[in-house]
Amino acid sequence: MKIIAIIPARYGSSRLPGKPLKTIIDKPMIQHVYERVAAASGLDGVFVATDDTRIKDVVEAFGGKVIMTDPEAESGTDRIAAAAHSLGLSDDDLIVNIQGDQPLVHSGSIEAVISPFKASDYNGQFEMSTLSFKIVKPDEITNPKDVKLVTDQQGMALYFSRATIPHGRDNSDHDYFKHLGVYAYTKRFVDAFNALPMSPLENLEKLEQLRALENGMPIKVIESQWDSPEVDLPSDINAMEALLKAGH
Repeated sequence: MKIIAIIPARYGSSRLPGKPLKTIIDKPMIQHVYERVAAASGLDGVFVATDDTRIKDVVEAFGGKVIMTDPEAESGTDRIAAAAHSLGLSDDDLIVNIQGDQPLVHSGSIEAVISPFKASDYNGQFEMSTLSFKIVKPDEITNPKDVKLVTDQQGMALYFSRATIPHGRDNSDHDYFKHLGVYAYTKRFVDAFNALPMSPLENLEKLEQLRALENGMPIKVIESQWDSPEVDLPSDINAMEALLKAGH
């Protein structure tokens, strides 16, 4: 089983055009992501999947590998599927999907998301895994930008939502977990997922992973020790620089 990390990155962004190339402490954001992912153990390759030559040129300039994908790709998963096809991956090969706007992603989180596929008791009972992080900032519990999730006692996802879940009827003395946008899945899963139409809950919450749950595809959730905030707005860049300077 090959394990390949693919970082989808597009230039167009309604809130922050050219986001992957924004400078964060003397480096383009995509370079921070690439270098942190490449530091993880157990990977057989790291690639940026993009449709933009400006991103391609920057990645190749710092020594990274690039796969060009169709500009008409509708989602990051579409880009992942196209990149996996270009690489000639087999059905059982594992793809790790890391968003190109997570400059603080920790190599340990990459190792964590692939860990269930390497477990001695793994027998194919799921073909997708993702990460959670225990919320420590109270505002993230209610902010729709931060996606919350709940799991069963075996760590399988029950639901993802922009709403606060679970909802305490009588009190809120409970640990809340947010979803981190890092996934691992087999190529077979990606192909099957991409063949499915957008599901009703996915369309409602604008969360792609709900398509998997609505179609009975189990998702294993691993709790990460490290947060991985995303850059969405110009103000987020200053926040990332402060966190990097603080050693994150």
